[in-house]
Amino acid sequence: MKHMNYLEAEPVEMTEAGAHKVRIRTVIGEADGAPNFFMRIVTFEANGASPNHSHPWEHENYILSGRGILEVDGRKVELKPGDVIYIPPNAHHCFRATEPMEMI
Repeated sequence: MKHMNYLEAEPVEMTEAGAHKVRIRTVIGEADGAPNFFMRIVTFEANGASPNHSHPWEHENYILSGRGILEVDGRKVELKPGDVIYIPPNAHHCFRATEPMEMI
């Protein structure tokens, strides 16, 4: 079992090409013995962005605060608090914050 406040996890700057003004806190991951599931809190500063990328696993995200734009395989949607996102495996995707934004 693990119990913590997410603020106890050290934020790590996303440094991949195309990423800027994004920090990730891994609150559940391999170090916790979770081989199939990661929980991360992602914090975007205003105008922050993740790189446009794809990978063989899906994403499930929940917008906690702020607003932004998600692009998946060329389709754009506006994001706001309370939105739930599913991104299928191998889909090209990126997030852009139009104001400070935090998501799980």
